[in-house]
Amino acid sequence: MQVPALLHALPNHSLATVFGTNKIAVFAGNIFSTLSYAKRIKIVWRLMLPTALSAFVFAFLGAYSVSLAPKAMMEYIVFAALVTMAIYTFIKKDLGQTHTSVQCGKKEIVLGIFFGGTIGFYDGIFGPGSGSLLLFIFVKYFGFDFLNASASAKLVNLGTFTAALLFFIPSGHVLWAIGGVVAACNVAGSLTGTFLALRYGSRFIRTFFLILLIFLIGRMGVSLFL
Repeated sequence: MQVPALLHALPNHSLATVFGTNKIAVFAGNIFSTLSYAKRIKIVWRLMLPTALSAFVFAFLGAYSVSLAPKAMMEYIVFAALVTMAIYTFIKKDLGQTHTSVQCGKKEIVLGIFFGGTIGFYDGIFGPGSGSLLLFIFVKYFGFDFLNASASAKLVNLGTFTAALLFFIPSGHVLWAIGGVVAACNVAGSLTGTFLALRYGSRFIRTFFLILLIFLIGRMGVSLFL
């Protein structure tokens, strides 16, 4: 939702500049929430490190390719994915309520690299909904509860944001004054959200996840079909 808001607020700037400014803001918020989670949540590092590294590499490639992206097609694909995730999560009442001990073998690592690369490239080239996609993947395919999945998604996103900024900052696609103000708001929101997630656990995150999906679906639906 932040990207459409910035697009509306910065109509005279290029898409790359809007994306770069947004990445500065979300990067700042993500650092604080990741540090807060790391103090309380046991991260599966053997899985997260290759996943985050793959996401980092492909996010840089995505940011580099931002001017070549078929934006309209990607919006329809992501819209369909968000609707599917919302329906599946709503139907599966027990999804993400318990945390399974992850058997982190070669299969899981390969899956992590694949998903990390896919979401990383998408986050670099476009971005909206990437955190929700990662959260759903960790719950559905690796057996995490919503709390652990949220912490892991933040960690991987930290890699994707860093990689994208390595392209956007040197190329001059960041409005620092605007990005700084939005970043401060992101930090405040991230700290509040992390506090509530750690206090109320997976059930709270599941509810908030569904609410966020509904907002994302509504916002993208209006943009695509009206």
